[in-house]
Amino acid sequence: MGQARIAIAAGDYRLTAAPGRGGSILALTWREQQVLREAAGADVLDVGCFPLVPWSNRIAGGRFDWNGRAITLSPNFPTVDPRNPLHGFGWLSEWTVTEAVADLLRMEHVCPGGEWPWAYRAELVYALGDAGLTSRLALTNLAAEPMPAGLGFHPYFPRSAETCYLGLHRGEWESGTDGLPIRLDERERAIDWWNGKAVGARAVDTVYTGRECALLLCWPDRGLALRIDCSDNLSCTSVYVPEGADWFCVEPVSHITDAVNRARDRAGDKDGMVVLQAGETMVAELRWQASEIDRESSDTED
Repeated sequence: MGQARIAIAAGDYRLTAAPGRGGSILALTWREQQVLREAAGADVLDVGCFPLVPWSNRIAGGRFDWNGRAITLSPNFPTVDPRNPLHGFGWLSEWTVTEAVADLLRMEHVCPGGEWPWAYRAELVYALGDAGLTSRLALTNLAAEPMPAGLGFHPYFPRSAETCYLGLHRGEWESGTDGLPIRLDERERAIDWWNGKAVGARAVDTVYTGRECALLLCWPDRGLALRIDCSDNLSCTSVYVPEGADWFCVEPVSHITDAVNRARDRAGDKDGMVVLQAGETMVAELRWQASEIDRESSDTED
């Protein structure tokens, strides 16, 4: 992939992106503080954030049935998962810059079809302003038939022993060692699954359902907090907190892991992939806003 970088800025925010590296964000700072993990290597998994399109997380065995047709996809990142294709195609593609000004970057990724038998166009926008960053991801079905569709964002955040995360969700999926969901633990109301403890108190790699309110992160030792407001169709959140790492992931997504095999036929299910008709467009958006907090406080209440 190409390694060209494009920087944009507005107010106290600075963003550096790599269109040729999956359209990813390499760095996002507020008042010179790192909001995202700064890219430390040349691999796409070393970046600060990448887009998820046209699906999020894993498709079990790369197989699913769609409108009577059997679809088979090859693993797209076999060094990480030799069996299950991951995160769609956008993160592994070069994006074409269609607009770049001082405070905005617009990119496009087009898939002509193939193993994924539906042609599509994806547009990714990073827009900075005094109030923060807006990330917008749009997916248009260019095929002549309906296609399964999902969107999301995969950010990596710096982590210390004091770092906290608050995301209110009704359900938590238990995952197997292969990262695929096994069973859902669902509550009557949305709760904080960390019970106010630091994010490192739990080692998880799963997806949460029924999100309510914004996602909140705080770094009391740095005096920094981050609020992420998600569009309503990003109702799920994948969270990855590996043991012993200095980073973690909180990923707003539109569906559960392997949704194309699990949730599509459940009536009224908001956790499945969207059926995107020919010519239709699906749009997902995040608004990121950083702020100062008392260095002695770990309060992350909304």
